[in-house]
Amino acid sequence: MSVAPAAKTFKAEEAENLEDIEKQFAVKAVMHAQTYWSILETRKGTDLRLTRFDDEIYTHLLEVFPDFDASKALDEDEMKSKEGKEKWREFMMKYEKTVDDYNFGTLLRTDAKAEYEKDTTIFVPRMQFYAIEIARNRHGLNNWIKEKMDAEKAEKAEKAAAAK
Repeated sequence: MSVAPAAKTFKAEEAENLEDIEKQFAVKAVMHAQTYWSILETRKGTDLRLTRFDDEIYTHLLEVFPDFDASKALDEDEMKSKEGKEKWREFMMKYEKTVDDYNFGTLLRTDAKAEYEKDTTIFVPRMQFYAIEIARNRHGLNNWIKEKMDAEKAEKAEKAAAAK
């Protein structure tokens, strides 16, 4: 497949922020969040692998962020501070050639105890999502989602059986 000359010289930092393009990115990010949530409703987080590099990503996360606690709510201001951005960027660049869409904008819950909602969701690069969600899954912090869904299904089944 050949690349058009304009595509070879495209510079993201110089591109206009076109509303339609931004909407398409937002739709893709929401679809990713919905897909991930659906998976968590059917499988315990401890049973999931998000990438083929999960072990490496988790180990690297703890090396770069030794105080990281997956059970605590994220501090968006800290993550997006000058120092935080630099540290995360350095972390992410290790995966530039190995993890597809490592830098693609993705929705992330600020707290493992929360669902995706307006006040509990931030926009981050995919690699931050992977690192944080892998840690949450390793610690069983997302297992409540499947347990909640299983309880809701059981309740519906009981109501259906009682109605017969």
